[in-house]
Amino acid sequence: MSLWGTLTGKKASSTSSAASSSSSSSSSSTISQDTAPTTSFQPTPFDPTTAQDVSSFLGSSLPDPSQLHPLAGLNQQTLDYLSLDESALSDLPGSRSALPSRGWSDDLQYGTGVTYLSALTLGGGYGMIEGLRRTPVSAPPKIRLNSVLNSITRRGPFLGNSAGIIAMVYNGINSTIGYYRGKHDSANSVVAGALSGMLFKSTRGLRPMMISGGLVAGAAGAWAVARKTLF
Repeated sequence: MSLWGTLTGKKASSTSSAASSSSSSSSSSTISQDTAPTTSFQPTPFDPTTAQDVSSFLGSSLPDPSQLHPLAGLNQQTLDYLSLDESALSDLPGSRSALPSRGWSDDLQYGTGVTYLSALTLGGGYGMIEGLRRTPVSAPPKIRLNSVLNSITRRGPFLGNSAGIIAMVYNGINSTIGYYRGKHDSANSVVAGALSGMLFKSTRGLRPMMISGGLVAGAAGAWAVARKTLF
């Protein structure tokens, strides 16, 4: 070793670095030999019966569906309900009909609706027959169809609207008479039919009024007898 090397220590540091590098290489080779993988590992087969679903980790956190009802937790034995007078059926004698009725409003709706639809159907059928009769057989199909449609739209709505108006007036008068008399009978129906028919033709003169009143009174009387017999 030279004097300069002795003073600076250069050769000693290079020797120590070489020794440390050799020791680290030997230690790394020893560790790699110790941690070498073995080939004796055997994987465990999967068993589907041991799989967990959503409820297994949610546990008891799921809410009870019966507790989500707005009335849950209330004692239904002591719960008071509203009793509406409008839902009670009419208790006047003779008020039983084909459909359950709660009073004059139900009679007005049912009677007017059924009468209007029935008259509209009859008028449409009569108009179809009239249109087929007026058109010659040798006419083209388009002309025959046009004639039938014109007759149906002329006869059907006219008869339906007329019968609907008479039914509205009839039900109003019949309910008023029944309210003041305290019962519904054939006399109420006949009088209400005569008045409603006369009122319907009141602008045509006395003779049309009497004819219309007689026809409607006869129809109302027939309906009263049929209702008493069937219901």
